[in-house]
Amino acid sequence: METKRIVIEDRRNIKDEELAEAAAVLKSGGLVAFPTETVYGLGGNALDEDAARKIYAAKGRPSDNPLIAHISCAAELAPLVREIPEAGRKLMEAFWPGPLTMIFPKSSKVPYGTTGGLDTVAVRMPDDPVASRLIALAGVPVAAPSANTSGRPSPTTADHVWQDMNGRIDMIIDGGPVGIGVESTIVDMSSPVPSVLRPGAITMEMLREVLGEVAVDPAILGPMKEDVKPKAPGMKYRHYAPKAELTLVETTGPVESMVEKVKELAHEKLVQGCQVGIICTDESRSCYAEGTVRSIGARESQESVAHNLYAVLREFDDLKVEYIFSESFSEDHLGQAIMNRLSKAAGYKIVRV
Repeated sequence: METKRIVIEDRRNIKDEELAEAAAVLKSGGLVAFPTETVYGLGGNALDEDAARKIYAAKGRPSDNPLIAHISCAAELAPLVREIPEAGRKLMEAFWPGPLTMIFPKSSKVPYGTTGGLDTVAVRMPDDPVASRLIALAGVPVAAPSANTSGRPSPTTADHVWQDMNGRIDMIIDGGPVGIGVESTIVDMSSPVPSVLRPGAITMEMLREVLGEVAVDPAILGPMKEDVKPKAPGMKYRHYAPKAELTLVETTGPVESMVEKVKELAHEKLVQGCQVGIICTDESRSCYAEGTVRSIGARESQESVAHNLYAVLREFDDLKVEYIFSESFSEDHLGQAIMNRLSKAAGYKIVRV
């Protein structure tokens, strides 16, 4: 059966009647994809284990990969957790609503089916008006991982969701393209020192300005061991990946040396008759004369790169390229999130020059 699609013409002027049917679907245990400020989410009742199972099935997602519960206001957090540490309250005040997920010890109200079997629960309060109003109307916290099949680049438009989820879920709310383009920052508040498990638009610099000491989980820096249970989405399994083999090119020298290496690697595959994609920036676009070349944004604007990242990877899927070679980016501020996503998408296949 084809998934129902509802188009929201003005996300800043939502009428409750536009979302009433979708809220009813969530209340009854169904699945609804909807826009947030980060990426499109695939929503189900976070307190309903059957709904959680439906999310895992629709995505083809490993059941030990925990889901994030989304709430519409700060008051909805307390019933889901055993305690809220002072550091958590500070981050709530500074960054909620917004692209920040925090992990707390869970209350008995939250089923293990939602948390991937963990005694902790990840919670976020989105800033997007469609997401916020839908959750409020549903009257339940909404578990909402990215609305794509597991491992693929996350969806930043309703069309991306349609490609992956048509026929698998009840409804898609089309609110147009998202703003940020990469998933929320995840901070573990259940340990003595808050630890970043996934970088995002709330950067390390911003977190340290509020809290002082903030740790970084090793999963951000490299592959996670097979015998370790992930505490947050995106930590353990291959994520954000195009169908083509993606290679990242990094340099400790000038950008020009990185560009030359991308050209060299792409040329080697092109002379073999392969379909090759190149991810570059506005500044370097004119340097590439062969291959299927796409600028991901301006190097001086990390926001533009994050916004375009998944759309470019999905476009290469549509074009059926076999190999992708990508320039890399500085790892300060939002660049940490960009490089985290690209590294995972490449399966940590990185060439350094």
